[in-house]
Amino acid sequence: MRYVSTRGRAAALDFREVTLAGLASDAGLYVPEVWPTLTRDEIAAMAGLSYVDTAVTVMAPFVGETMTRNELRALCEQAYGRFSHAAVTPLVQLDHDQWLLELFHGPTLAFKDVALQLLGLLFERFLTGSSDHLTIVGATSGDTGSAAIDAVAGRAGVDIFMLHPEGRVSDVQRRQMTTVGAPNVHNIAIRGDFDQAQALVKAMFNDPAFAGRFRLSAVNSINWARLMAQVVYYFYAAVRLGAPDRAVAFSVPTGNFGDVFAGYVAAKMGLPVERLIVATNVNDILARALTSGDYSSRQVVQTPTPSMDIQVSSNFERLLFDLGHRDGHALAEQMRGFEGSRAMRLTNAQSEGAAALFAAERVDLDDMALAMRWAHEHACQTLDPHTAIALAAAQRHAGATPMVTLATAHPAKFGDAVERATGTRPNLPSRVGDLFDREERFDVLDTSYAAVSEYIAERAVAR
Repeated sequence: MRYVSTRGRAAALDFREVTLAGLASDAGLYVPEVWPTLTRDEIAAMAGLSYVDTAVTVMAPFVGETMTRNELRALCEQAYGRFSHAAVTPLVQLDHDQWLLELFHGPTLAFKDVALQLLGLLFERFLTGSSDHLTIVGATSGDTGSAAIDAVAGRAGVDIFMLHPEGRVSDVQRRQMTTVGAPNVHNIAIRGDFDQAQALVKAMFNDPAFAGRFRLSAVNSINWARLMAQVVYYFYAAVRLGAPDRAVAFSVPTGNFGDVFAGYVAAKMGLPVERLIVATNVNDILARALTSGDYSSRQVVQTPTPSMDIQVSSNFERLLFDLGHRDGHALAEQMRGFEGSRAMRLTNAQSEGAAALFAAERVDLDDMALAMRWAHEHACQTLDPHTAIALAAAQRHAGATPMVTLATAHPAKFGDAVERATGTRPNLPSRVGDLFDREERFDVLDTSYAAVSEYIAERAVAR
């Protein structure tokens, strides 16, 4: 298995190299050179498999010859052994055709754990026996930061620098990052929004003078290995609902497009996905792009769903590349235009290709609250606001096909929003119950490339 850049100029890499690299040298994102496929019989054989065995089956083609299946299984057993539910990502029934896929049973109570617990182990494995020191630089709108920090805190050969927008993540999200005292963890609050934080990270990767001094890598969903691990739970859920004999639809709360793109990958691999619903809040760039071809950035509106308060969705580039006949040079030109003007139109091929699988819904705060109350009163389920956005979108598309809403965070991470909608305040699980008693440690910086890059350069280990 080899990986190519969406912008067509970077060298093809194997799985080890692409995991350590993160962003491609031409500023593109890596995707497999060809999509591996699973036969109908191979998908049917997943019935009854554990999550770990499902993960090995789905991920082995992407790993290629960098690891044996037994080596991959050992890493999966270690990664998912830390989850509080034996099923790892259990399904919960809401009514006769609506389901929740609970993705928040990992150590930081969010879906990011599913991928990042494995990614931390992959980093450790690929650095073993090497003198390389990895400098992870990432931006988070909330959950990525805490999951990534938990996955690599205290690991030898790795430092992590995580940027988050000051005052724009929940108290629980922030404290899960800033109360980790490991010396290799560095938290930076920037005076700006997530899109600005993400732009700073990309600028560091694309600055030869900076990137040449350090072995940089990424834990954001720009890292292919993270997306690969998220493909697994689409298979795990769909098989339990009748695949491959029965198609399944998924509704995904979406900000950076990584989680829903993993569903697209599952469909490319042969999973019978009838529809992927891209559920956005009022920061609706993806809904506009998928319904009218208008991918133009607007001012970010701060909402109770901070992980979706995004106007530049990095992983959307992967979809545009695949739907645009994999023409990296054409996509590079298209993305340069967007980066210059913050606006672009999808091509006919991109729009028509997306319409074949995706639907998109913009959900406002009132509909979000209604979905939270419906789940609480009619299905005895307490939802975080991001999951409620996806449920509201799912209910607009209810039909004969089983509909799975991805529940991406534990409701206690957003206690204020949940209490406003339902009148009930969810409690943090006991394993993180002392979170508000721990000391925080972070620095606040301006959204200046010079300020952030100098901060990191003073603390990172050079090549």
